[in-house]
Amino acid sequence: MQVAYEERYHELEAEHWWFVSRRHLVRALIRCERPDRTGRILDLGCASGQLLQELRAEGYTEVTGIDFSDEAVARCRAAGADARLMDAQKLDFPDATFDVINASDVLEHLPEEGRALREWGRVLKPGGLAVIFVPAFMFLWTEHDEANMHFRRYRRDELVRLIEANGLVVQRSSYWNSLLFPPVAAIRFCRGRRRAPGPPSPGAAEGSVGDLFKPMAPLNACLTALLRAENHLSRLGLNWPVGISAFALARRPA
Repeated sequence: MQVAYEERYHELEAEHWWFVSRRHLVRALIRCERPDRTGRILDLGCASGQLLQELRAEGYTEVTGIDFSDEAVARCRAAGADARLMDAQKLDFPDATFDVINASDVLEHLPEEGRALREWGRVLKPGGLAVIFVPAFMFLWTEHDEANMHFRRYRRDELVRLIEANGLVVQRSSYWNSLLFPPVAAIRFCRGRRRAPGPPSPGAAEGSVGDLFKPMAPLNACLTALLRAENHLSRLGLNWPVGISAFALARRPA
């Protein structure tokens, strides 16, 4: 991602409604998988390590993060988290190392998405779970994607086909941030696109932070509460027909 965007990301990720709410759902999904708080967990694209810290606070002891950013890894280590500088397309871990992998908004950044998925499957233990979140729908492409240096956005069915074509078995897929889909989709569609979606070009949206800003505290709290309510329904098994993001739960065959 662009430097300006990364700086803003690190400033906001601890309290911003989007990141707080997504971590809330990811932790719930991991608890369903490992309720006894055992197992080795890998967080791909760990940023400043908020999820790592929250999982450790919940009792998980073997939690590791990787990121491609020196700044992100330094922030994680300063907070006492186990973080390593690494490319998510080429993991420096032995086969069958982890019980759970989380990849929240990682796949869309990678030029070799299939290679990345095969690597994630390789380091999962047989029967291990991958939790994968991606931005949804190419018609939602805006300067926000350019600031993030995305290659693509995904429909849910596209994500499922891609995952299964690279060796993992999808056990569930859905959309996320569905309750806010109508207003967000309307705003983004009305803005139009600054350029055709595709591989990020050098200097594209340089200095931009896209849509990333923290709203006033009351609105931030309301949006967080709304998405936590949606997360509760998702944990109960409701799969949403549309959303700003898509997610899949996929396993390495046992």
